[in-house]
Amino acid sequence: MQNKPFIAALGLSSALVATPAVAGGFYVQEQSGIEAGRAYSGEAAAADSGATIFFNPAGMTELEGINIEGGGQLLFVTAQQDNAGSTRTVPGLAGTVPVTGSDGGNPFAQPIPIPSFYASAQVSDRVWVGVGVNSPFGVASGYEDDFFGRFDAVQADLLTFNVQPSVAVKLTENLSLGGGIDIQYIDTTLVNALPNLSPAAPDGRFAIEGDDISFGFNVGALFKAGPLRFGAHYRSQVDHTLEGPLEISGLAGPLAPQNGTFDATTPITMPDIATLSVAIDPGGKWRGYATARHYDWSDFDRIDFIAPGFPPTSSPQNYEDTMSIAAGGEYDFSDKLTLRAGTMWDESPVGDTFRSTRVPDGDRLWASAGATYRLTDHMAVNLAYSHVFVSSEPIARQTVFYPGTPAQTSVVTRSNSTGDADVLAFSLSTRF
Repeated sequence: MQNKPFIAALGLSSALVATPAVAGGFYVQEQSGIEAGRAYSGEAAAADSGATIFFNPAGMTELEGINIEGGGQLLFVTAQQDNAGSTRTVPGLAGTVPVTGSDGGNPFAQPIPIPSFYASAQVSDRVWVGVGVNSPFGVASGYEDDFFGRFDAVQADLLTFNVQPSVAVKLTENLSLGGGIDIQYIDTTLVNALPNLSPAAPDGRFAIEGDDISFGFNVGALFKAGPLRFGAHYRSQVDHTLEGPLEISGLAGPLAPQNGTFDATTPITMPDIATLSVAIDPGGKWRGYATARHYDWSDFDRIDFIAPGFPPTSSPQNYEDTMSIAAGGEYDFSDKLTLRAGTMWDESPVGDTFRSTRVPDGDRLWASAGATYRLTDHMAVNLAYSHVFVSSEPIARQTVFYPGTPAQTSVVTRSNSTGDADVLAFSLSTRF
């Protein structure tokens, strides 16, 4: 047997292969009650609420006076795993044996809340300032302990808080520029089972926690040409270095010396995102929107592990760049009521062999509708509902535990993954 730090490091590597923190499905777009109703089709060009601070801070130049918007969204996410023949090897025996267990139940809490807050102020004819507070990446999932995919995932909790002070300048009547600093906190807990040498023995347990505060930036531009408004926005990647305890327990027999608690450090990068939007406003009762986004997931090609006394460890991820496109519109039904609707197609960055039960993700199609009701000249309430159709996808993920030792065990988690989501959005906006 190799020494304890070597085995522990490899256990960490195996767990992080399935980390949900950087999956395309865990970029949280749900940051605006108004945008939710038109499926985020107006992001960089609409500039009609405080949420423009997040989507394109240059849009603050379209907001007179002081604007405050606070709200939240409730995600009702359903995912189901169906064992499609998961197997494991047994050290010293030829062939494989089945990995059995329950389907794990729905891993997502009901509902998942996502709050957001924005405030902007016009300080002169040319300058605006603002701040946004939200959670742009996150997940909270947990399977039953006897889940057949337990060697891939049992629990995944990832939380981010992003504070974004911003400024915008109106260069001309038709061109505005804006930008902000992203101060981002991340906190993560990941848990999965570890195989003992005998399939009849109880499983071991692997758990890692970590947090970090890091910084990024975002810049945007807004250009008006008659009834058209064009918006462009770039949000930089944020490089995090998670630090926290790694705990291995429940290993028996020759593996028992590997049990213990260790300090761990793991770099994780949130991707940069580029957005282009166009809005058309002929000056009547209706407006139209379209948006395209590019997500630079290909930078996430591997995970490196760093810890005192641990040998260098790297795990391939092979994520691919993705894009999403959205279209929507809205109609002023009356002076007090505006109705809106939209649709979006959102691509997943992971293939079948790299998809994980931590990330039961697939390409997604959004269908959204919403409304704004103006309570007074200075206050409005925004409501929206979205149904998200998630494509059914196969999972065929291989994880090798204790590689290069007599205890080497290979687990292949095979599953048919299905799911969908319902999203309820609410926000209250005020203007002074």
